Amino acid sequence: MRVEEKLLLQELESRGVPTKVIDDRTLVLPTERRPDLGVDVVLERCIQHGTALYALSVLDGWCIPTVNSYETAEVCGNKLLTTMRLVKAGVPTPATRIAFTPESALEAIEQIGYPAVLKPLIGSWGRLVSKVNDREAAEAIVEHKDVLGSYLHSIYYVQEYVRKPGRDIRAFVVGDETICAIYRYSEHWITNTARGGRAENCPVTPELNDLCVRAAHAVGGGVVAIDVLERDGELLVNEVNYTMEFRNSIDTTGVNIPAKIVDFTLAVARNAAR
Repeated sequence: MRVEEKLLLQELESRGVPTKVIDDRTLVLPTERRPDLGVDVVLERCIQHGTALYALSVLDGWCIPTVNSYETAEVCGNKLLTTMRLVKAGVPTPATRIAFTPESALEAIEQIGYPAVLKPLIGSWGRLVSKVNDREAAEAIVEHKDVLGSYLHSIYYVQEYVRKPGRDIRAFVVGDETICAIYRYSEHWITNTARGGRAENCPVTPELNDLCVRAAHAVGGGVVAIDVLERDGELLVNEVNYTMEFRNSIDTTGVNIPAKIVDFTLAVARNAAR
C-alpha cells in the first residue's frame, strides 16, 4: 500500500465513512452474477494496470459504481487510445505516428524528425521511454523492441520531441475542476517526480483549467492527472493518468488532494443510490 492509499484511508476515517479495503491479490470476481462486495462505491487504486482494467470491466458490467470508470481506465492505460480521444476532442497534443513493423517504424521516426520519442503503449513512471536523436539510435532501439517479441512492443508509438523550458506541468482534475497543478523541474528530459523531478506549485489559470478539464472529459472523466507541455506559449496535453500518485503535490500546492478525491467518490455513491 502506497502513501496515497494510506492518505485516502486516513481521510475516510477522519469523516467516519465506513470503509472496506479490498486486496486485489485475494479478489475473486464472478462474471455470471453481481459481485457482493458489500460497498456502495469502489475507489480503484490498483498498482497494476491489467488488474485494475479487468476488475473494473466486471464491476462495470454489473453497474457497480467505481472511481475511476472502466472506460477511463481502458483509455488512459493505453497511450494510443488516449491520443485518439484527445485528437477527436480537439485537445492540442504532440504530433504522433503509429507503425507496425520495424521498417515502417523507422519511416514514422523520419516523418516526425529528430529528435523523436518512442514510448510503449502501456507503461508508467517514464519507463522504456526513449529519446531518439539520429538514424543510428533509431535503428538500434527499433531492433531491440523487435527482438523483445512482445505483441505490444511490435506496435510503435512515435511522438515528436517537445523542447521544454526545463519543466512540464502535472495538473490534477477531479470531476469538472482542475484542483491544483505542479511544475516538475529536471535537468533530464524526463521530469517525473518518481525519477527525481523537483515539484513547485503551478498556478491554475483559466486556460490551463479549460485545457485539462476538456482532456479529462475526453478520456472518460473522473479523477485524473494531466501531463502538460509548454511550447512557445502553447499548452499541449502529453498524457493522462487515471490512478495517479500525488504525495509530492499536497504540500507543494496547499491543496488537500485526498479530501477532493473522497468528496468526488462519495458524490458518485450518492448519485448511484438515487
